[in-house]
Amino acid sequence: MRLPRGGVALLGCTAGIAIANNYAVQPALGDIAHDTGASAAAIGLVTTAALTGCIAGFAFLLPLVDRAAPRRLVTGQLLLLTAGLLLAAGARTLGPLLAAYVVVGAGASVSAMASAIAGRGVPGERRGAAVGLVAAGMSAGILLSRLVGGALAEALGWRGMLLVSAGLVLVCAGAAWSRLPRERPEPAGGYLATLATLPGLLRRHRVLRRAVVQGCLWYFAFSLVWVALTVRLAQPPYGLDAAAIGLYSLAGALGFAALPVAGRLGDRYSPRAVICVSMGVAAVGAGVLCAGLGRPVLTGAGLALLDAGCFTAQAANQARILGVDPRRGGSLSGVYLLLYFCAGAVGSAVAASLVARGGWGAASGVVLGALVLAGVLAVVDRVSAGGASRAVPRAPEACASRSLPRGAGNCATSHDAP
Repeated sequence: MRLPRGGVALLGCTAGIAIANNYAVQPALGDIAHDTGASAAAIGLVTTAALTGCIAGFAFLLPLVDRAAPRRLVTGQLLLLTAGLLLAAGARTLGPLLAAYVVVGAGASVSAMASAIAGRGVPGERRGAAVGLVAAGMSAGILLSRLVGGALAEALGWRGMLLVSAGLVLVCAGAAWSRLPRERPEPAGGYLATLATLPGLLRRHRVLRRAVVQGCLWYFAFSLVWVALTVRLAQPPYGLDAAAIGLYSLAGALGFAALPVAGRLGDRYSPRAVICVSMGVAAVGAGVLCAGLGRPVLTGAGLALLDAGCFTAQAANQARILGVDPRRGGSLSGVYLLLYFCAGAVGSAVAASLVARGGWGAASGVVLGALVLAGVLAVVDRVSAGGASRAVPRAPEACASRSLPRGAGNCATSHDAP
């Protein structure tokens, strides 16, 4: 399967618009709590519900990338996302709203499908650049979602904002149906058998295990810092409205700009090197945020560095995982992103309580600690990988390009190399 001209760009745009729906609602949570009669503590569960839906999508839908035609799969996911947004726009109480956002999150998991399809649909030497472009689209969606969502909520109300989002998703569904490949991959077994093999992928591939641990740490930190920021800025002495809080998302534009460059660097050097540098940048940003929120320029600089580090590390990590076995890119990405978003859900869930108990200092301190630990593990991983590459010089892609059975000879060794 090869993507048509402009296919990677279409996947990047689709991924950004889809994943934005997990975050666009955050600046309007106060208004939603007022309209639905929910408490300030309970309304934070909307973000958790969206992440829960994403986790379910990664576990049960993402492995379909290895089985279904991209045209049908991406279009179907986008229609599911549209349905969830319409249900959320019509919700009158918290319970139906939470159920709707589980559906929204499941539909938004199409963003990860886009990354896996892009990685499979281009030659191996361009995989990092393709994944980086899709990741750039995702990062733009995440970063701009709060700004655009806050502005639309101010202008049209939060229900109007959801209806506009549903319309944009439908446009993407039409483009996916007309442009994405119709060819179906040859599955290596039944769907249930594929699901049953997912836990074994962690045991088999050391690269995947290390990528999961590092990715979970930085996404936990990323999710925690943005939810904690939203909660704290809405409280005295700041008391900012949804639109003003959304403006802080512009600070992450540096991450968006750095992603395509990071993808090309990952192709030229190694994803591990990109991850090491990225975690150093993110940790510096978290250190700046520990100084407090009283100076918006300093806060913006810290957020910019943190977002740039986390997003570029994520692009490199996904390219690294797809390189283990491109034929099973959907399953490998599913395992990784399932655990990755579990960590993000934990970060979102504990953010408000950390702010309530220890203030912004406690929340930013936990973020810094998680990023420093991720950086240390990345350095250790790179050092150990350097030793292994001298002993096993074959690249993982070499196995994927040959018709040897899994586990045969040197290919099995290269797959399991750290």
